[in-house]
Amino acid sequence: MKEQVFLGIDLGAESGRVMAGVWDGRAIRVQELHRFPNGPVQIADTLRWDVLRLWSEIQHGLTLAAKRFGNAIVSVGVDTWGVDFVLLAKNGEMLGQPYHYRDARVNGMLEYAFNRVPRAEIFARTGLQFIELNTLYQLLAFQRSHPELLAAADGLLMMPDFFHWCLCGSRVAEFTNATTTQCLDPVKRDWAWDLLEKFGLPARVFPSIVPPGTELGRLRKSVSQRTGLGPIQVVAPPTHDTASAVAAIPTANTGRADWAYISSGTWSLMGIESPNAVLTDRVLQLNFTNEGGVDGTFRLLKNIAGLWLVQQCKSSFQARGKNLDYPELARLAESAPEPRSIIDPDDARLANPPDMPSAIQALCRETNQPVPESEGALVRCALESLAAKYAAVLAGLEKLAGNRIDVIHVVGGGSRLALLNQLAANRCQRRIVAGPAETTALGNLLSQARAAGELKSLAEMRDVVRSSCPLQVFEPSASAGPGTDQRP
Repeated sequence: MKEQVFLGIDLGAESGRVMAGVWDGRAIRVQELHRFPNGPVQIADTLRWDVLRLWSEIQHGLTLAAKRFGNAIVSVGVDTWGVDFVLLAKNGEMLGQPYHYRDARVNGMLEYAFNRVPRAEIFARTGLQFIELNTLYQLLAFQRSHPELLAAADGLLMMPDFFHWCLCGSRVAEFTNATTTQCLDPVKRDWAWDLLEKFGLPARVFPSIVPPGTELGRLRKSVSQRTGLGPIQVVAPPTHDTASAVAAIPTANTGRADWAYISSGTWSLMGIESPNAVLTDRVLQLNFTNEGGVDGTFRLLKNIAGLWLVQQCKSSFQARGKNLDYPELARLAESAPEPRSIIDPDDARLANPPDMPSAIQALCRETNQPVPESEGALVRCALESLAAKYAAVLAGLEKLAGNRIDVIHVVGGGSRLALLNQLAANRCQRRIVAGPAETTALGNLLSQARAAGELKSLAEMRDVVRSSCPLQVFEPSASAGPGTDQRP
C-alpha cells in the first residue's frame, strides 16, 4: 500500500507543533515537522493569546509538510486546550485579542454566576467541574466588563475551531471542545439554550456542533497558495487535546471500566471513559467533570494542576540564572533528601503566582511541613504532591464507577517522567502503563485516518497505538503505602 500522510496541528499551553502521521495501512509513524513556543502575552494588565503568531507558525509548518510529503498528504486537523475562544464579527473580523484562561478578569466569577443561577442547576444542565476559567465564566466576565464586544459578536469559535476557520472557512463547534465550555447540555448533546438564556448570553454566537471525525471542507485557496499544499481535506479530530489523547490510549479494554488514564502535561487530566455523562449528586459533590469523547463517549475526569508547578519552577530558576532542563530537574528531584512535603497542587495560590518556588514554600510553612529549599527539593515536592493527588482522585473515580480500577495509563509529555510515574504507582498502589508521549497527536492523526476510511472503530485506533509505540510499565513498590488522604 502506498503510504498516506495526515497532518496534525497540536497546540498546547507551552508549545505548538505541526506533526505528520505516516500511515502504511497497519502502523503509524509520527514525525514532528515544526515546533514553536506558546504562552500568554501580557498587555495592559491582561493575559492574551497571540493567535496571529500561532497562525503564522502553523502556516510555516504546513509549508514544510508540503515540501516533504507533497501529494501523499490527505488531510489536516487541529487540537488545542479547552475553554478559550475567539469572537468574530459578522464579516469575519476578530473582536479583540483572545484572552488567556489565567487572566484575572474571571476571579470571583463563580460566585457572580451562582447569584444568578444556583450551582446545582448549572451542574444539572452541563455536568461540568466548577473552575472559574471555564468559557461560561469568561463570557459572563465579558458581559460585565466589555458588553459592547459581546453585543458586536456574531460567532464564538473555540480555539481549534478558530484555526479550522483559518484553514477552510468553517464556522462550527466540534463536540469534545464544546463540552469544556460549561455551556453545553451533555444529555441533549447541544448547547444548554435555556441556561444561556437565563444568563442573558446571545444565542446567535453559538455555532452548530459537529462530532469528531467530521470533514469540514477543503483548504482555502489562499492557504494552498501560501503553503504549497493541494486542496486537502480539513477534518475535525477530537479537538480538545485530552479527547485526542484518550482516543489513543493503548488499552485493549475499550468498553470496560477497569482502567483509568492520566493525560499528563501542563494539566493532569485524570479520569475514566463512560458511555454517557454522569450527573449524580456525588459527581457534583466531588467536583468531577463530564467532557466529550469519541463515538459519543464521555470522559468523567478531574482537572489537576499537573506539571504547571514544575514548569513555573523551571522559569523561576531560569530567572535566577540557573538554566536547568527537565531531565536535570528530574535527576535533582530524584536525589532530593528526606523529609519531603505534600501540598495541594490545586491550591488557588498556585494558579499563577509571581514566583512558584516561593508559593510552594509558603504553603509548606503554613501546613507546618519541612520547607524545600533547593531546586531538586522543590521539584520533588511538586511531583510527590501530584502523585498524592492522583491517589485521592483515584479513590473518587472508583466510588463513582462502582468498581476497582486495575491499571492507570499515563500518556502525554509527563509519561516520560519516570520518577513521577513510579511515585504515582506507589501512591495509588496500581500498575502504571506509561506512554506514548505523543498520544494527543496520535489521537488527532488516527481520527483523520478513520475519517478517510482507513480504520473502522475506536478499538482499532487503540490497537494501532499499541502496535506502533513502545510502552513502559511501573509496578507499585511493596513497601510504599497509598497516598495521603486529600479531597479529590
